[in-house]
Amino acid sequence: MNFRRGRRSEEPEINLIPLIDVVLVIIIFLMLTTTFSKVSGLEVNLPTADAESGEAVANEIDVAVTASGEVLVNRQPVAERSVEAIAAALGKATPAEAKAPVIVISADAKAAHQRVVDVMQAAQRAGLPNITFATQASSK
Repeated sequence: MNFRRGRRSEEPEINLIPLIDVVLVIIIFLMLTTTFSKVSGLEVNLPTADAESGEAVANEIDVAVTASGEVLVNRQPVAERSVEAIAAALGKATPAEAKAPVIVISADAKAAHQRVVDVMQAAQRAGLPNITFATQASSK
């Protein structure tokens, strides 16, 4: 008796559905247990300046920003708070013979950051690229 003739030879089949199910369960588990941390802010410690004050440059334009947001160019208040008005005041304060005057920004510690950025933007519009900030010496 030959029993093998009546049977067809079947190829073994690999069923991938259980493997896919297990992989999906693992992915869902990892997604649910993973925590994503979002850093809302960084603590920045700014350095203090202990250097000696340099010589006063003849072609400086002093710009002061008060705590209330008022801008003074060479101790003269600027009427409007717009960038264009500050740029016009910087243009008037620029000496004709000066090649590239230095803008010295003295901002109050409680002044809004936006006001300082407005002064920097006004200096750029007035064609005055040299900007520096005035600081206080650290008390030891």
